[in-house]
Amino acid sequence: MSKFAELGLADSLLNAVADEGYETPSPIQARAIPPVLAGEDVMAAAQTGTGKTAAFTLPLLQRLQEVGRTGHVRALVITPTRELAAQVEDSVRRYGKHTKLRSCVVFGGVKINPQIERLKRGVEILVATPGRLLDLHSQGAVKLDRLELLVLDEADRMLDMGFIHDIRRIIKLLPTERQTLMFSATFSKDIRELARNFMQEPVEVSVTPPNSTADTVKQWVFPVDKKRKPALLSHLVRDKQWHQVLVFTRTKHGANKLTRTLEKDGIVAAAIHGNKSQGARTRALEGFKRGKVQALVATDIAARGLDIDQLPQVVNFDLPNVAEDYVHRIGRTGRAGAAGHAYSLVSADEADQLFGIERLIKKPLPREEVEGFEPDHVLPEGRPQRRQGRPQQARRGGDSGNSNGNRPPGRRRRRSRRNGSTNTAANRESSGNR
Repeated sequence: MSKFAELGLADSLLNAVADEGYETPSPIQARAIPPVLAGEDVMAAAQTGTGKTAAFTLPLLQRLQEVGRTGHVRALVITPTRELAAQVEDSVRRYGKHTKLRSCVVFGGVKINPQIERLKRGVEILVATPGRLLDLHSQGAVKLDRLELLVLDEADRMLDMGFIHDIRRIIKLLPTERQTLMFSATFSKDIRELARNFMQEPVEVSVTPPNSTADTVKQWVFPVDKKRKPALLSHLVRDKQWHQVLVFTRTKHGANKLTRTLEKDGIVAAAIHGNKSQGARTRALEGFKRGKVQALVATDIAARGLDIDQLPQVVNFDLPNVAEDYVHRIGRTGRAGAAGHAYSLVSADEADQLFGIERLIKKPLPREEVEGFEPDHVLPEGRPQRRQGRPQQARRGGDSGNSNGNRPPGRRRRRSRRNGSTNTAANRESSGNR
């Protein structure tokens, strides 16, 4: 494995990396940084927690520091959520602390005027959620006509969660002569084709099989009747002495309801989702990081960008409707090579979602019944047979049914390309991320 010094990074960035305690780049950093430095468009896929942010932040800073401060936005990083935007901008500041470059983060859910005032003072790097960026541009608070580098972070989820129209509007505001990077944990075939409409002959970098889960995360399925899930979760927190657990629910209402139940059971819990104000979300996350909150109950979109060191376990209280979200969820634990545990509380009516996840990750998940919580409705084994009408639940005791397309380095003359089109449904959570 190479050292950061072998990737061609400047001393100012190497010193910042050393200050963070890193010496050896992760696989995604080692493979993505060189083509980014060479001016190539890059589509990079790697599991959450493998260092994607530094993989684009470090070469971005290097490209920009050659000119230094200019007062106008030269690099734009777009993320789907406020939390991820704040996390990325924090990385920009930490890795860029020995440069003279300035950065700013903007997102919805907070007052816009302080953000306008900050932009007036001049920044070279802007991190933003799509809606707030468009609001600021419409007010003349930000100009993007001198942009040199665009990054779409969590690109597949952003395009697939209803942001596509905002992204298209933003793309039209940018110079056609630019470098474009897309970083994400997963890229579906449809999203990959769509992304190419925004890019010029991108280099594809993938360090793990698509939609795979990290080997450092041990996974279990606990079959349980739906009505007994809250009691089982409380039991697990107490029995396993969990002091920090991230719990995923499918809906905002479900997150609130489960939080109240856990609190009644004497477990300090907090919910984080799109209906919460930015202040409430920040307080809940900080309390969780500091160990004052045992259980943080989150929806998928609100959990985007949660960066919690050494998070020991994740619980799927509800299985996600989209199998790829399972990969994102359990990627919150087992980060940077640390051991992690992922538990899924699965009822019989979630069998289809479970089979979909197992097909996606290409392996069955081990099942383990918890004593005292054995389900009355048996969770079927294997892929269910197709049948006419609504399937009856089985009663207990009865029948249960990249490649790395490297090219010679160097910049090319970029061609203008028309934006692509899609019928992707706007299924974005009304989260205030605008």
